[in-house]
Amino acid sequence: MDVATIATFLAAGGASFFMAWAIGAGSSGSTPFAPAVGANAISVMRAGFFVGILGLLGATLQGANVTEAVGRDLILGTTLSPIAAIVALTVAAGLVALGVFAGYPIATAFTVTGAVVGAGLAMGGSPAWPKYAEILTVWTLTPFVGGGIAYGTAKLLRRDGVPDTVATPVLAGLVGAILANVEFVLLGPPDVARSVSGTIASGLPGRLLVTLAFAAVVAAVMAADMRRGAAAGQRRFLLALGGLVAFSAGGSQVGLALGPLLPLFDTVDVAVPLVALLFGGGLGLLIGSWTAAPRMIKAIAQDYSSLGPRRSIAALIPSFAIAQTAILLGVPISFNEIIVSAVIGAGAAAGTGGISSGKIGYTVLAWIGSLLGAGVLSFGLYTGAAFVL
Repeated sequence: MDVATIATFLAAGGASFFMAWAIGAGSSGSTPFAPAVGANAISVMRAGFFVGILGLLGATLQGANVTEAVGRDLILGTTLSPIAAIVALTVAAGLVALGVFAGYPIATAFTVTGAVVGAGLAMGGSPAWPKYAEILTVWTLTPFVGGGIAYGTAKLLRRDGVPDTVATPVLAGLVGAILANVEFVLLGPPDVARSVSGTIASGLPGRLLVTLAFAAVVAAVMAADMRRGAAAGQRRFLLALGGLVAFSAGGSQVGLALGPLLPLFDTVDVAVPLVALLFGGGLGLLIGSWTAAPRMIKAIAQDYSSLGPRRSIAALIPSFAIAQTAILLGVPISFNEIIVSAVIGAGAAAGTGGISSGKIGYTVLAWIGSLLGAGVLSFGLYTGAAFVL
C-alpha cells in the first residue's frame, strides 16, 4: 500500500475507534447493567467494568451480522468510499459523544444509520428501501414490544398469588430457552454462526427438545438457588441477565462502528479476518465502557425510573430477547431504545414508577433528531469534501 492509502486507513480506523469508544461510553456501556444498578444489585463502577469485558466478548463472537448489514446493505448501487466512511463515522461519533457528556442517551443505531445513508446518498447511491422497511419495523415495534413485555412480567412478579420461588425459575427457564438458540461463531464452521440447539440437533423436533431440556436445566438451577434464599437468588438472576444483555450489546453495537470500514478492505489485497476487526472494535467498546460509561449508567438507572429487583428483571428479559432477534436479522438497533422502553414499561407496573416524562420526551426528540441530523450532516460534509478534493 502507498502512503496515501495507509493515511486513509489510519484516518478511517481512528474514526471507527472513536465511534466504538462513544458507543461503549453511551449505549452498550451504560444500558445493560443500568436496571441492576437502579435496584442496588451492583455498583456503578463495577457495572462499567463488567460491561466492558462482556461487550468485548459479544462483539467478537456475535458482531458479524450487524457489521455486514451496516457496511453493505444500507445503500444500493455504490459502496462507501474512504472519505465517506470517515465522514459518516466522525459525524455519528460526535453526536453520540455529545449525548454522553450532555447526559442524554443518543440512539446510536439511529445516528450511525442516518450518517451512513446520508454519505451514501451524497455519493450517488440509491436507497435500500426493503432494508429500511425492515429496520423501521424493528425500531417501531421495540418500545411497544419491550415495554409491553416488561410491564406484563413486572405485574406477574408483583402478584401476591405468584411466589418468587415459582415465578423466577420459570422466567429463568425462558431465558435459557432463548440462550439455547443464540448463535455463536465458535459453534459453527468458519465464518458461520451456530446455536447450541443447532449444534446438538439438526431437525426442528430435535432442536425443540434440546431447547426444552436447556430451559428445564436452567429453571431447576434457579429453583435450587431460590430455595437457599429468595432475595439472593433474585439478585444473582438479575446480575446474570445484565451480563447477557451486556454480551448482546457488544454483538449488536460493534457493527455500528465497524460496518462503514468493510468496503475499504475490499479495495486492498491484504485479507483481514473479520473476527480480528470485531475484536478491535470490541476493544474500543471496552475502553469506552471503562472510561466514560458510569455517567450514562447513572442517567438510565436513576433519572428514568427507580426499579426494584423484580421490575429490573422484568426490564432485562425483553431487552435480551429483542437484542438477540435484531442480531439474528442483522438489524442495527439502539440499546438505549431497548432499555429505556423496557425500564419505562417495568416502572409503569407500579403506577407512576418514578418515571420522568420530561426526560422521556427529550430523549425521543434526541433520537429523531440524531437520525435526521446525522443524515443531513453527512450528506453536506461529504458533498463539501468531494467538491474541495
